[in-house]
Amino acid sequence: MSMFRAVNLLRSHTAMARSSMRSTPSVAMQKRFLSIHEYLSVNLLNKFGIDTPKSLPASTPEEAYEAAKSFGGKPVVIKAQVLAGGRGKGHFDNGLQGGVHLINTPEEARDLASKMIGAHLITKQTGAAGRLCNKVMIAEARTPAHEYYVAVLNDRVSQLPVLIASNQGGTSIEEVAKENPDAIITTPIDFKNGLGQDKALEIAKKLGFSGAEQEKAAADIFVKLYKLFEAKDATQVEINPLAETKDGAVLCMDAKLGFDDNADFRQEDVFQLRDVTQEDPAEVDAAKYGLNFIKLDGNIGCLVNGAGLAMATLDVLTFNGGKPANFLDVGGSATAAAVKKAFEIVLSSQEIRSIFVNIFGGIMRCDVIAEGIVQATKELNLSVPLVVRLQGTKEAEAKEILRNSGLKILAFDGLDEAASKAVEVAK
Repeated sequence: MSMFRAVNLLRSHTAMARSSMRSTPSVAMQKRFLSIHEYLSVNLLNKFGIDTPKSLPASTPEEAYEAAKSFGGKPVVIKAQVLAGGRGKGHFDNGLQGGVHLINTPEEARDLASKMIGAHLITKQTGAAGRLCNKVMIAEARTPAHEYYVAVLNDRVSQLPVLIASNQGGTSIEEVAKENPDAIITTPIDFKNGLGQDKALEIAKKLGFSGAEQEKAAADIFVKLYKLFEAKDATQVEINPLAETKDGAVLCMDAKLGFDDNADFRQEDVFQLRDVTQEDPAEVDAAKYGLNFIKLDGNIGCLVNGAGLAMATLDVLTFNGGKPANFLDVGGSATAAAVKKAFEIVLSSQEIRSIFVNIFGGIMRCDVIAEGIVQATKELNLSVPLVVRLQGTKEAEAKEILRNSGLKILAFDGLDEAASKAVEVAK
């Protein structure tokens, strides 16, 4: 991930998922908004009575063949199941172009599945490494007469859930918002009363469906989407496209669902659907220890506490001509073992040329960090230069621990001075 993109991501999410923590007996786990695969989202939609094209998942080429065969010779669509947008325009690391294909025979399904499953799909959202495809979905091909967009989201401005709808679906809603904002209808939904059938029908009429039957079907979908959103503690229910097909049906052709991690104790069935193969292994590993980790493309490993100090650390390293290799926040309740794990994660990157530890001890005690630094340096046979700046609670004790360790640790009090040294020794 580029430095610019990651910094923007962190700034936009500091107040939300990445810096939100919930205390547990052992660690304070970082917050994520859970996303689930399309085939699982379709299953959930169907449980709420929402119509979709019929579909089947497949984990092997042979399963894909049998799934396509079950549609009785009708054309079907094969979709790579990865958690990223832009699948149709993406490409696999083995050369296959496109993660979505219209096919006419079960043999085509088998052939394409053999190329998709086990390969990485690269899209505009995945970065160069792509995402591993473990499954494909075989769905009946339904021809849209018109495509719409609909989503239920939380709105910060109104502090209410909102239904967002547009008659320009099947394309990026961000582009629609930029080029034709009047094409987007935003409707706040009252917590107490929910989305009523009359209001849903009013929205459907504005979108321009072909007849009263299609308007009623669309309104019914809107109501049920909000019920799903509410019942499952969702943060996002996005359908793009919602299609009126040439035979007059109104169907959810694609689905992206996200869920609030704070509700995982209420939504155990949903959170069992998490696919960690779609996440960065280092981030998954870090989360087990209550660490917030995001890989960047530099060569200076960063270990800090608190999202604000992390941002300042990235900025000061960049200002001094350095390139941070990661964002790693140990939070306010890390143990010495967690600090050691943080070092392991940082050192997993072969590009690391120096490590910069920048800790302000408020809730987090500096002596605990120092113990972890010493433990990690000894047990991991640390060979790259280590620059440390510790200030705050138990600062004196921490500095004493570092002095008595006998290890080559470059300790500083000033932030700019420390950052400059971390950049210097990384060259």
